Amino acid sequence: QVQLVESGGGTVQAGDSLRLSCAASGRTFSSYAMGWFRQAPGKEREFVATISWSCGSTYYADSVKDRFTISRDNAKNTVYLQMNSLKPEDTAVYYCAAYYSGRYPITRSYEYDYWGQGTQVTVSS
Repeated sequence: QVQLVESGGGTVQAGDSLRLSCAASGRTFSSYAMGWFRQAPGKEREFVATISWSCGSTYYADSVKDRFTISRDNAKNTVYLQMNSLKPEDTAVYYCAAYYSGRYPITRSYEYDYWGQGTQVTVSS
């Protein structure tokens, strides 16, 4: 089992930045690839970014590429999502997720094994 707890959400204005954190506990964190997803009201959960076990590879949704950066600190069992140049359309609940698989990258939510409870990000115009 892996437990994930997100933090760092809030309300900001368009153009601002936020950094989300996801603290993991349980089984060996470094064995899992990690991802961030988001879900806006009335919409399906969508992929945002993922990072491999060794931090060597990252992959982003086109909508956030060049604005968001995913990173991880395996010594701290934490994954981060740095969000810059935020837009109102980035407003959503952001979820951290983990999967244990030899395949990378994985962008489909149903392939992730563990999920956090989510943190709200609201971007006003």
